[in-house]
Amino acid sequence: MRIAVFGAGAWGTALALAFSRNHEVVLWSREADEIATLAADRENRRYLPGIPLPAGLQLSASLGDAAQADLHLVVTPLAGLRSTARALQAAAPGHQIVAEELGPDAPCGVLTGPSFAAEVAQGLPAAVTIAARDLEFARYWVHALHDNRLRLYANDDLVGAEVGGAVKNVMAIAAGVADGMGFGLNARAALITRGLAEITRLGVALGGRRDTFMGLAGLGDLVLTCTGDLSRNRRVGLLLAEGKTLPDILAALGHVAEGVSTTHEVATLAARLGVEMPITNAVEGVLHGRLAAREAVEQLLARDPKQE
Repeated sequence: MRIAVFGAGAWGTALALAFSRNHEVVLWSREADEIATLAADRENRRYLPGIPLPAGLQLSASLGDAAQADLHLVVTPLAGLRSTARALQAAAPGHQIVAEELGPDAPCGVLTGPSFAAEVAQGLPAAVTIAARDLEFARYWVHALHDNRLRLYANDDLVGAEVGGAVKNVMAIAAGVADGMGFGLNARAALITRGLAEITRLGVALGGRRDTFMGLAGLGDLVLTCTGDLSRNRRVGLLLAEGKTLPDILAALGHVAEGVSTTHEVATLAARLGVEMPITNAVEGVLHGRLAAREAVEQLLARDPKQE
């Protein structure tokens, strides 16, 4: 099987490495200079230093050439997803990529779950979800791509998987702030638990299933992102707790922290739906300079007691 991975960042490169163990894989970037550097170094020194690219992994800056594949994996930051999908549709009109762009019946899904790119690239064990509206579509790709180091599970709750994968990044920023303030492990556990409740409320309001948030795409991804030292979003929170400014933090990271851009969208959506999300609102206040990090945590701790 030929797989095209669109996006040569950390996660795109990691998936290309993982799937190249059993399949023909081409890794694409829109930046020709980036592809030339990867080809010369046979290593993604910017995002995954020290992990060699196997000889069989193909590299391309040509969208049309890369698009000639059995499976397209679009692994760009969220901001680039729509433009990449449109470009792919133009380059390979026989392939349908994203439901919003190409219609509700498009054969597409999401791959999400507790997985740091660096560990997947090293071949360390991980388990993730392939979610699609068509369960048979998800099951097909689970069987086609599954191996003993990257275990895949099928799910037909596309909305729930997408919400879990997006909103966990917001909670990881909050966890980083709490850790950076030295509030301890008890506070972190409480934040993760209440964060899961927020994610679930929003996901169910959007049509997701409650049980999805108890699985890999929900609880699993949330715990990893809120506790793992490789989490970029948690790192944002840690640096906010130190008093660093957001522009300085993002410049120092050198990677995209999706939670920074996601937080405002989640808060706006929750307000429109009437879903209570106090942790999300606190994170948004910190990111936009309306609240100091300590003030945000103290406000959360001072909330009136409620029945769980």
